Amino acid sequence: MTEATGAIEAVWRIESARLIAGLARMVGDVGLAEDMAQDALVAAMEKWPETGVPDNPGAWLMATAKNRAIDRLRREKTYERKREEVAHDTGALFAMERSDFEAAADDQIGDDLLALIFTCCHPLLSREARVALTLRLLGGLTTPEIAGAFLVSESTVAQRLVRAKRTLRDAKVPFEVPRGAELDERLPSVLEVIYLVFNEGYAASAGEDWVRTELCEEALRLGRILAELAPREPEVHGLVALMEIQASRNAARRGPGGEPVLLLDQDRARWDPLLIVRGRRALERAESLAGPLGPYGLQAAIAACHARALRAEETDWVRIAALYDALAQIAPSPIVDLNRAVALGMAFGPQTGLDLLDQIKDDPSLSEYHLLPSVRGDLLEKQGRHEEAASEFKKAANLTSNARERELLLRRAEGDG
Repeated sequence: MTEATGAIEAVWRIESARLIAGLARMVGDVGLAEDMAQDALVAAMEKWPETGVPDNPGAWLMATAKNRAIDRLRREKTYERKREEVAHDTGALFAMERSDFEAAADDQIGDDLLALIFTCCHPLLSREARVALTLRLLGGLTTPEIAGAFLVSESTVAQRLVRAKRTLRDAKVPFEVPRGAELDERLPSVLEVIYLVFNEGYAASAGEDWVRTELCEEALRLGRILAELAPREPEVHGLVALMEIQASRNAARRGPGGEPVLLLDQDRARWDPLLIVRGRRALERAESLAGPLGPYGLQAAIAACHARALRAEETDWVRIAALYDALAQIAPSPIVDLNRAVALGMAFGPQTGLDLLDQIKDDPSLSEYHLLPSVRGDLLEKQGRHEEAASEFKKAANLTSNARERELLLRRAEGDG
């Protein structure tokens, strides 16, 4: 990679979301906006190795995207049609003089980015499509990078992206920030996508690596952007707090060979204090806003309990159990109950946790979920019921698709780990 190529890639990763967001506001089509942005990237790769990176690379890319778009649309004889399509935006893309473009592109950039986030996470799209489109347009990841992160084929990701952009275009989804009740309805979809990206990095569902820090970092970046764009939304700050505190453990979550290290066995001196501080501040912001904590805020409060304990045995499991009780009231799910069983088992003895597991063990959504037998095995182990625990750990090992986690579970089945 040449120095110029490296600089272009760095600029693209930083500027692409702003560029696509600004263009999408003007053309009302994220697919067309991405094409225009890609045209500008090609131009940069042609020009910058000779001329050097401009002082304001974002403005250069934006101006170039607009100029090339006009030329291309004219060549395709669709200029008038496209002009009519965007007339609702006062013909901004085509009516402006070229010299006016950079200034207009900088207008409302915060709203543009927020609109792009909500468009990528529109409920019309499948969960997988929302994740792929968000990483593509907001994260600047390539199709191969997205495919590698989620262990699917490049063609699968490409198809998801094409279908997603077509769905948004055909449904004429407006490129805007929803307001009022619609904002409340759509915000959970945005938060879910960001947290899905984070979780896939934090505990990979499949593959050879248990942790993919690049996905955690990308989710954190998106969450921090959203928190600045929507400062009055407590659940946004709750999610950021949760991710910051969980990410603080990453260095301690893997052993020398990359093997998983469970929470209670981690060297807490290796937890990142800066991320913990950032997480606590985000949680304080969530708590300072009106109303009780939501699901992400409560999970962040649970994570903060772990962060406050300098040693595992100092963990306030009674408070954690109470927080899980509150979470189960406002966001009931078998997964919440599974985590609640762990907390109850630590706070009040393993049998209390096992009693709750017995209540949820037949839930269909948990039938293939490896953490159900894993948690059961851990609670049985604490009771000294080693043979039963080993059987549960083996069952969990057969259900997980992650190689590192399978190795850990098999070691636990053998009484090692």
